[in-house]
Amino acid sequence: MPTAALSQEAACSQVTAVETPPPPLPQYEQPPVPAPGYLWSPGYWSWDEDAGDYYWVPGTWVQPPRPGLLWTPGYWGWLAGAYIFHPGYWGERVGFYGGVNYGFGYSGIGYEGGRWDRGQFYYNSTVNNIRNVTIRNVYQKTVIVNETVNNVSYNGGRGGIEARPTAADRAVAKEQHFAPTPLQRKHVEVASHDTRLFNRANNGAPPVVATPRPAILNGRDIVRPHTPAEAAPSNTDKPRFEDLKGTRPEDPSRQRREESRRPSEAPARQSPAGEGGKVAPRELDRERTPPLEAAPKSLAPEERRREDIRVPEARPESAPRLEPRPEPMARPAARPEIEARPAAPAVRPEPQREEMAAPPRRGPSGEERSGERPEERRPEQR
Repeated sequence: MPTAALSQEAACSQVTAVETPPPPLPQYEQPPVPAPGYLWSPGYWSWDEDAGDYYWVPGTWVQPPRPGLLWTPGYWGWLAGAYIFHPGYWGERVGFYGGVNYGFGYSGIGYEGGRWDRGQFYYNSTVNNIRNVTIRNVYQKTVIVNETVNNVSYNGGRGGIEARPTAADRAVAKEQHFAPTPLQRKHVEVASHDTRLFNRANNGAPPVVATPRPAILNGRDIVRPHTPAEAAPSNTDKPRFEDLKGTRPEDPSRQRREESRRPSEAPARQSPAGEGGKVAPRELDRERTPPLEAAPKSLAPEERRREDIRVPEARPESAPRLEPRPEPMARPAARPEIEARPAAPAVRPEPQREEMAAPPRRGPSGEERSGERPEERRPEQR
């Protein structure tokens, strides 16, 4: 049970006034809830009068003074030329906390991290880390932040959040509130004695940003801040539509071009004709082939394949290799010359070859041409 009941004015009394604003809120992950019944108390920057510097109070899981109470975080607000800290408090409803987006259900207005129902606290699993403990009282509700997510830690002033209490917030301010528990106050005291948590030492990036239980700042379960490369994206850092669709429309077209070119080259290599009959038809068919985009499914490769086989068969095997290659219209003109070559030997007279080859068919001598026979003149010669 709470030890004392405080009004809104007493719970959020102006305890500290600082001329400089607090550093931005570090970004971090929420540690797992240690057990059922613990509620989240977000981290914030506090002020040390003796050191004259801000120090970080890590966020932690705490138990409420009694069932049915919710925690309203404290916040820094600009007032009368200085930044005034308004401490947090317990109440049946969450009040105004400067519009600061502390995360994990505290998006700047109200609380969406959980609710009480018949003495049992139900956790919203979309904003709370409940992985390492068995909790049956859970539900899911998406928390939508209409404004751009930022890490500004104060309200009003130069660069501060321009949020003002609503009529509902003013009504909550009149309700009964309870001060932080003794364990919560001890948690703040332990953080004020850790020099690592001061802004002068860590330059706005404390080494410990959250703990599973209050007043324990060491151990393997403590949470360290995100580096700039690991920082969670804001609502404005959504992926572009071009990045989501990728290069799907381009890849199929490239594959179809490659596949349409491969069949036209493969038959030319496997053609039964010689090298002279293989190269020329392939190069000529490429010039006659229409663009691939206009007719991606054309049957021209098959027709070219038949043409490559038919045209070389009409040529004799002894035909010389033609370099440069003839034009398509030059082929019919060359066929009459090729067909006329076998008929040329028929002009040669066959009888001339026989007279030259047969000795008995010699021409008549001079005596025979004169009409005298050799037998009649032989006695006179003797």
